[in-house]
Amino acid sequence: MSDAAVGDARQQGPQQGAQPQFGRWMGSMWLYTALRFGLFFVLWGILLLVGLEALFAALVALVLSVPLSFVLLAKPRRAFTAQLEARVDAQRRRRADLDQQLDPEGHETDRD
Repeated sequence: MSDAAVGDARQQGPQQGAQPQFGRWMGSMWLYTALRFGLFFVLWGILLLVGLEALFAALVALVLSVPLSFVLLAKPRRAFTAQLEARVDAQRRRRADLDQQLDPEGHETDRD
């Protein structure tokens, strides 16, 4: 596969029929986590430069980083949740296929 095709596939995100990949899911999770920590540390550093004490600056940075992450990190969060949803949907499809194989006529059993 050419580099352009790989880049196009990455931009499209998870596809309906494609199997989700563990590496992509973990990559998107770690990217979002690193960006959240980065946002906190940048805010903390700025507040330290302004002259706040370290502990107070950390608390203020924590309070500020939460709403800012909703706005500034919306795209990485969407990518992470899309990967997570693809994994859950794939698991549900596998479960439905297995249920169909085990009970092709669709009899409901009493599970109580």
